Amino acid sequence: MIRAENLMKSYADTTVVDIAELKLPQGGVTALIGPNGAGKSTLLSMIGRLETPTKGSVFLDGQDIRSIRNTDLARRLAVLKQDNTLSARLTVRDLVTFGRYPYSKGRTTPQDRQKVAASLELVALTPFTDRFLDELSGGQRQRAFVAMVLAQDTEYALFDEPLNSLDISHAVTVIRLLRQAASDLGKTVVVVLHDLNFAARHADHIIAMQAGRIVESGPAKQIIREDLLRSLYDTELSVTTRNGRVFVDVFG
Repeated sequence: MIRAENLMKSYADTTVVDIAELKLPQGGVTALIGPNGAGKSTLLSMIGRLETPTKGSVFLDGQDIRSIRNTDLARRLAVLKQDNTLSARLTVRDLVTFGRYPYSKGRTTPQDRQKVAASLELVALTPFTDRFLDELSGGQRQRAFVAMVLAQDTEYALFDEPLNSLDISHAVTVIRLLRQAASDLGKTVVVVLHDLNFAARHADHIIAMQAGRIVESGPAKQIIREDLLRSLYDTELSVTTRNGRVFVDVFG
């Protein structure tokens, strides 16, 4: 389980995250939602030890993440940042193989190659294994980065706005992959999402944030409701159920 206590992050005189207590459910998909500037990405970065809290602690299965060795943490928790561009010209295989570095230190074994192949198959990129990343579409590149995280084979996987800049077709593909990683591979997936309909349909648990604080958290059906979302986003919207599926419609 991931847990945080008295977690705060400040820049100069501005506090961007201030959370007294946080517990993320084990297993399934947890979505972080809220308006821009709510502190979602900063919270995810502190959970993944990409940023150091101004105060407070994050615990992974009861252990303070600051006390976990880098290699050990990388075998337990993977993070895909929002900005995942690379300057080096890599093939899809090269990128996904990076996910095995915590285990092989660059000297890949047959098991590593098997994990890479399985991850590429899961994201339907096997035919593009030897393509360079800059030869792929945006959606294909994003799936390649997801494959890298899956190849890392960690229990916990954190994704910061993985649907950013994707068209609707590719966004659907990626969110389904994350859902599959939780359901079929048994991972605990934490994802920052802006699309409330994706959160409603694919998340098991939702944490609603505003101004650096947690407004409410709970099962998706508890959080996706009109009064909370209207207050959270300061906009008119409706929540309806059609053919057994929840829809959030924004008026504008």
